[in-house]
Amino acid sequence: MRGKLIILLMVGLLFSGFSVLAESKSSMTELDQLADEALQLTRFGRFEEAKKMLERFAQIFSEKGVAERQFTMDELRIVTAAHHEALKSLTSVGLNPNDRIQKVTALRLATDAINSKYQPLWSEMERPIMNAFNDVKSAALEGDENLYNTELNEFLSTYSIIQPSIKISVPVEKVQRLDSRITYIDRYRSTFSEQKWMKELEGLEDELKKLFAEINKDDTDPSIWWVMIMTGGIIISTLSYVSWRKYRGQNMQQQKRKGPND
Repeated sequence: MRGKLIILLMVGLLFSGFSVLAESKSSMTELDQLADEALQLTRFGRFEEAKKMLERFAQIFSEKGVAERQFTMDELRIVTAAHHEALKSLTSVGLNPNDRIQKVTALRLATDAINSKYQPLWSEMERPIMNAFNDVKSAALEGDENLYNTELNEFLSTYSIIQPSIKISVPVEKVQRLDSRITYIDRYRSTFSEQKWMKELEGLEDELKKLFAEINKDDTDPSIWWVMIMTGGIIISTLSYVSWRKYRGQNMQQQKRKGPND
């Protein structure tokens, strides 16, 4: 009887843990959906409807993040800032539609980055980011300062889409190193010269490649292994207990058959 109680207790603890995890996942799934719907509506130019989605997003994020403390302070700060920019873009008169889409996309990716610790959506931005950067390098090699500035602005705009996300997914020291390179190139662009900037651009290219290589190198969620180990442990414990009871029962039956004089 005691063995059964122990097994039931283990199963109960396991599934209570799953219940808490499921509730957390449920709220994040809802936030993901709201951010995604807001993005789709923005793409179709339905800005007022997208605004309502973001207002609902803010309400849930505040309830789960502040009241229930489901998010870290960094996650709260980063997503709040991304949400503010996205909402402002939808209410700004005369803003370029593409700029609106980029701001809402940044929020969408940041929300996913919290929920997806492995293979987040922002990792799929590798090609557009690297293509935009290669255009900057090509302009620098041509020695065309005007073209260089144009391409650099385009790269910075594209990079801004994933910047909130990488602050969530990537260790702070790596983000700071990458951002410092980008800030330097942007701030001192007026001193453009082909020889000087190629060295800086090559350093930035190396950082960008490392960024995407590291986020894509391991797509196995450790929580999956934890679930497998816990589940396997319970199954093994249960089977061991059942086998022991069966063995004990067979021994008792054999002893009864033999009788006291055998």
